[in-house]
Amino acid sequence: MDVTELLDAGLHRVFGNRDAVSRRQAIDEIYTDDVRFEEPEGVSVGRDALEGRAAALIDDAPEAFGFHEEGARYVGPESGAQAWAFGPEGAPVVRGIDVITVRDGRIAVLRTILAAA
Repeated sequence: MDVTELLDAGLHRVFGNRDAVSRRQAIDEIYTDDVRFEEPEGVSVGRDALEGRAAALIDDAPEAFGFHEEGARYVGPESGAQAWAFGPEGAPVVRGIDVITVRDGRIAVLRTILAAA
């Protein structure tokens, strides 16, 4: 996958996916074994830890909540960024930006930066 596809897959197939089986399949496909997920709540390392964080975010959210892209994707040869909103369509409760570093065609580092309140 290229950087644009990885940004899309991470947001929609992983963090926006309520189906645990297909979410895990996507994680195994698009993230390195030692993926590092850096977010305001802390740092998680490895696919299992990433899966736990993704499940906690989407599984506990109301059914109407989802992740929606905001604006253009920014891509380079081994990095990219995508702004997003989380909440009901048109009424997000949080906004952020995901910045990825790619190694060997998979996401090795995912940094999530939240918008200031």
